[in-house]
Amino acid sequence: MKLSKTALLFLAIGIFVILAAWLGMSYYQQGQEQSQLSEELSLVQLRLKKLPTQEQFSSQQGELESRLAKAESQLKSAKASLYWFLQSIEASDLFFELAEASQVEVTDISSPGLVTKTLEEVDLSGLSLTVTVEGDVPNLIDFIYKWTKEYPTGVVESVEIIVPEETDEEAEEEEIETEEERPSATVNLLIYTYEGD
Repeated sequence: MKLSKTALLFLAIGIFVILAAWLGMSYYQQGQEQSQLSEELSLVQLRLKKLPTQEQFSSQQGELESRLAKAESQLKSAKASLYWFLQSIEASDLFFELAEASQVEVTDISSPGLVTKTLEEVDLSGLSLTVTVEGDVPNLIDFIYKWTKEYPTGVVESVEIIVPEETDEEAEEEEIETEEERPSATVNLLIYTYEGD
């Protein structure tokens, strides 16, 4: 079948129109994709600008390391405080037991907390205590003796025993009054403990 020249011309024009329409749609779609990609690229660039730089990461790392070191120091301090608290409770319980056995009365226990001392190039922690007890002088001495036996790592740093003097007037008043001043001892103690690394 032979096509006339006009039919071929219309066919060619039709194919050209279809190709032109197809190219136009492709170009339009490409334009839309390009504008969408440009918007996405702008957003990504904006986000990248907001991201911290290497210098900011370095400074943040330094700050975080500093905070970590501070937190570790606080943890160590809290552990030491807790350790001191437990040691203090143990020592207080023992004081009352020894006082009862020695027939003296513990009237005061105080502690400034843990102290650190170096003996023979070894760091030692020590629980410093000040104890006041009342009772007869032999019983006060017995109490101190029993304490040193119970705590071989303890040191009696000082002892002050106060024995009230009695005058004739006070002796007469004592017969009337039931409450009398009793001998007392204030003992400064240090209980050493070793905490290795």
